[in-house]
Amino acid sequence: MTRRAPLRDRRRGPLGILLAHHREQEAHHVVMLMVVAAALSLIASILVAGTAGYVAVASRIRHANTYWFPFAIAGAVAAHVGYTFAYREIAHVGRGVKLGTLRAGAIVAAGFGMFIPRGGFAVDIEALEDLGVPSEEARVRVLGLGSLEYAVLATGTLVCAIFLLLNHAHAQRAVTLSWTIGVPVGTVLALVAVRYRKWICRGSLLKKVLGPPLEAIGVVGQIVASPRRHGAAAFTGMAVYWAGEVFVLWVCLAAFDRNTPSVTAVVVGYATGYALTRRTLPLAGAGAVEALLPFALTWVGYGLPSAVLAVFAYRIFNLWLPLGPAAVGLWHLQRRAPERALAPDAEAAEDPRSIRDANG
Repeated sequence: MTRRAPLRDRRRGPLGILLAHHREQEAHHVVMLMVVAAALSLIASILVAGTAGYVAVASRIRHANTYWFPFAIAGAVAAHVGYTFAYREIAHVGRGVKLGTLRAGAIVAAGFGMFIPRGGFAVDIEALEDLGVPSEEARVRVLGLGSLEYAVLATGTLVCAIFLLLNHAHAQRAVTLSWTIGVPVGTVLALVAVRYRKWICRGSLLKKVLGPPLEAIGVVGQIVASPRRHGAAAFTGMAVYWAGEVFVLWVCLAAFDRNTPSVTAVVVGYATGYALTRRTLPLAGAGAVEALLPFALTWVGYGLPSAVLAVFAYRIFNLWLPLGPAAVGLWHLQRRAPERALAPDAEAAEDPRSIRDANG
């Protein structure tokens, strides 16, 4: 495989760092991005804490139940493992791209780090291209990964929102109703759009704008129609990912709130405040998550002082502790290019003799 030219030979300045391929990120660039992300996260947390009141926040810190925190590590590990399995199935469905566990884990870990200014999905696209997937299809498959994320999260949030409505919880009705109405309506509209996507995308502009997202939803449909083992692995892996993420936030909220948090309320608050995942957002959402998620938790009944501290602690487990595995994953991807592991067509993809493993 032809290696790309080093960053210093192809691009210079901040724009080059922002647009660099994951194999071109140099050590001092990574450190610089970490400093920027830390500054954004800290500034956002300080501003939200000021809104909550520094005295109230300090009181919650003094009475924190820190014995909860070790459990958050287990949730963070489970989330990474689940996402790795879901990612492997997205790569495999319809094309037969087979990823070894080591390389899939490296891709997922690097994508969850803050080293890629364009977001973790950029790593996913580049990793699939390295495996021989055409650029446009790699983009569609990564959008399909995002569609799978939201399909699983939205389904779980819908159930929790209905539960909150039926039990007259303290959550704002505007929030719970938006999920109970929006998810079914959005699902129907998405399915109709996919069914008639050829008619909708007749124009070149609409095809360029709407074509990839609609094809991405079709990838989720391929997963549903794929052999039971592959479809179950993809959905189960993504469900484990979200369960692990929500569990980490629940643990952090339990450490700072006076009462045991409601699981259903935390799920709705999490899904509302985490409008985009850390793989979608630049720098893993540094600053944006700290600014938005605490207020979303207040909409489902939690005080802002507890919420801002819970989100701050959550980001330690969600963003900062994974930096070690992310750095190792990025190092692995930079130094070990994969074999091309692409079956020539969908039928051959189902034939084990036509697939070469990319064990990385």
